[in-house]
Amino acid sequence: MKNAIVILVFLFSITFQAQTDQKIYDIIDAVSEERLRNDVKTLANFGTRHTLSDTLSDTRGIGAARRWIKKQFDNISNDCNDCLEVFYQKDLVEKGTNQRIVKDIMVVNVVAIQRGTKYPNRYIIMSGDIDSRVSDPTDFTSDSPGANDNATGMAGAIEAARVLSKYKFESSIVYLGLSGEEQGLFGGQGMAKYAQNNNWDIIGVLNNDMIGNISGVDGVVDNRTFRIFSEPTTTGETDAEKLKRLARARRFYGGEVDGISRQLARYVHKTTKTYMPEMNPMMVYRLDRFGRGGHHRPFNDLGFAGIRIMEAHENYTQQHQDIRTENGIDYGDTFEHVDFPYCKKLTAVNAITMASLASAPPAPKEVGIGGIVEASAKLQWTKADGAKGYKIYWRDTTSPTWDNSRYIGDVNEFTLDGIVIDNSLFGVAAVGANGHESAVVFPNKIMR
Repeated sequence: MKNAIVILVFLFSITFQAQTDQKIYDIIDAVSEERLRNDVKTLANFGTRHTLSDTLSDTRGIGAARRWIKKQFDNISNDCNDCLEVFYQKDLVEKGTNQRIVKDIMVVNVVAIQRGTKYPNRYIIMSGDIDSRVSDPTDFTSDSPGANDNATGMAGAIEAARVLSKYKFESSIVYLGLSGEEQGLFGGQGMAKYAQNNNWDIIGVLNNDMIGNISGVDGVVDNRTFRIFSEPTTTGETDAEKLKRLARARRFYGGEVDGISRQLARYVHKTTKTYMPEMNPMMVYRLDRFGRGGHHRPFNDLGFAGIRIMEAHENYTQQHQDIRTENGIDYGDTFEHVDFPYCKKLTAVNAITMASLASAPPAPKEVGIGGIVEASAKLQWTKADGAKGYKIYWRDTTSPTWDNSRYIGDVNEFTLDGIVIDNSLFGVAAVGANGHESAVVFPNKIMR
């Protein structure tokens, strides 16, 4: 009888883990390549969207661009019975703040919030950048269409809003257009500070910066691979004693690559491989490209989980370039270089990640682990509101992703027998009745 019960529990575990949500497949199908194409074309046709460019014209400059973006969000909200809260968030950046700020400028972000039904103060954010630039970062008058960098990311956020606004989710989703990226990440700084001041519980920021190029300067053409950049651990902690304790804990128990941004990156990876297995998400263990930065960084700086999603193969002749032809090479970030089927795929990656996270219960706050000098791993956690059960994950210490899991029901502790704790890393996720999971939480305390 005991063996039969064990078999039944095992079979239930397999079934539960394999559960998928038809809604997620419907969301993938609903993303429109044509709408993305039209939106990127419109944004590129504003001539320049440089942060310091014209704000009064209705046809040229960043002012016209951000008013058009807000109008798109307003139209989407009208179509879903005012389901979006749309507003500008802005901060003054003064001349001389850095070498790229050559005059006082109001950095204006466009924000659209789809409020959650159960956890309205929990937010998953998709951001794209409004601004563009040419070779000289202080040149705010020359044509700078910024078709790929970053009209694609901005168009992706608008399209995600169109698709996801047709549904209701337990947690809030934010569709965000950020300005001032090319001048020093000012839009992200302002928005991250706004979120902190308003006590937002941010569970993840998906920063999309260049999601429309498949032909790399290295000669590689690849329409399936994309990169997920993430920092290893939280950078927002400032308490010296706590940092010392964390460093000591990581030295003995691990966790050097298991901060909240890294868990968010793994969540994107897992969700993509579950629902879009034809895609090849590439985990990159770095904040951003070598020596460079993106708009997820200001959120990381304040302790929020944030990652960058972008193409795998860049073409530098089309980034931050004056429009020109030299030696037979066309320079400039222009519309004809964007691959819209690929842009659709990466927009869908964002949409399904947000839909899954916004449908999941909160993650357990406290996870403890023990099992020293035993052939077992003991885990204990505080229960999460709305969770119908929990899943324990484990992986080899050198693996980038959570490769093994076990659903163990509605309990707050469990012992994995037969697994030597020294050889693996572990985490716990909350699972909702609908099968959607929170991000994995790496143990943050040691059980004695």
